[in-house]
Amino acid sequence: MLCVDEKSQIQALDRTQPGLPLKKGRAATMTHDYKRHGTTTLSTPLDVKTGKVIGDCISRHRAKEFLKFLRNIDKAVPARSAIHLVLDNYATHKTPDVKVWLDKHPRFKLHFTPTSASWLNLVERFFAEITSRRIRRGSYSSVDDLKTAIYDYLAQHNEKPKPFKWTKTAEDILTRPRRALDKLDEIRGNR
Repeated sequence: MLCVDEKSQIQALDRTQPGLPLKKGRAATMTHDYKRHGTTTLSTPLDVKTGKVIGDCISRHRAKEFLKFLRNIDKAVPARSAIHLVLDNYATHKTPDVKVWLDKHPRFKLHFTPTSASWLNLVERFFAEITSRRIRRGSYSSVDDLKTAIYDYLAQHNEKPKPFKWTKTAEDILTRPRRALDKLDEIRGNR
């Protein structure tokens, strides 16, 4: 089971001044101004069982790139294994070329998250982690520097991967919107 998504428009930002490190009595600082040097997109499947990722930085996200991505997964996963992909409803994932390729590779089974519910895809948790631990505070003088930092993080992550685990039960997740609606009804009733 692989959770698949793209973290698009990751900017290679070069801070105009270096940030000051955290020290007693002062929070770490980072300048608000920067130079932009372009963007990249991180395309990543996350193995739910192991926590391992196979990431690739791409410049565009079209069916052509998605097919290359599928081929990479096909090579990386042992041939005897079925491959279940959890992914969003992005149009690129459903083009005629992709459908033809999937028909020729029946071990691939696609499971789409509902529209506007990509947060259900566990790979989003990995994207939050790489953003907070590597990308956000970095300074990159080029897209190549940014890609190097991303690939370095992926390699470090894969040395000791840990699977992400949901901390809420399905019941907790499903009752939260109900509680919010009940509270909204209560507020409206008090007006």
